[in-house]
Amino acid sequence: MTTNHDAAEARALALVEEQLAAYNARDLARFLACYSDDIAVWRVPAAEPALAGKAAFGAFYANERFNRPGLRAEIVNRIVLGQRVIDHERIHGIGDAPMEVAVAYEIAGGLIVRVHSFARG
Repeated sequence: MTTNHDAAEARALALVEEQLAAYNARDLARFLACYSDDIAVWRVPAAEPALAGKAAFGAFYANERFNRPGLRAEIVNRIVLGQRVIDHERIHGIGDAPMEVAVAYEIAGGLIVRVHSFARG
């Protein structure tokens, strides 16, 4: 039997999967469509968001990520907990070696509203 809780988790997972596919395709419009207008991105342990608002978020990805031909992310591990999806990601194409990060996506109203990123190091 599928519960509302299961359906909500399935929608959250599908949204995060869609943004990952768009990221790996470097499709900015498709990627941004997964995020709310007031998206906030924290790079832990910072107390303030590193990026706030879709305009700043989009500019960062256009100028700092999607212009890198080798950019891609692979999922090492994933946890889905209600409206949160937590990924252990291995990011290729930013530096000489892949970068390991944990990323927590928070979903509300069918869009990603907050991201917390934890980098190794």
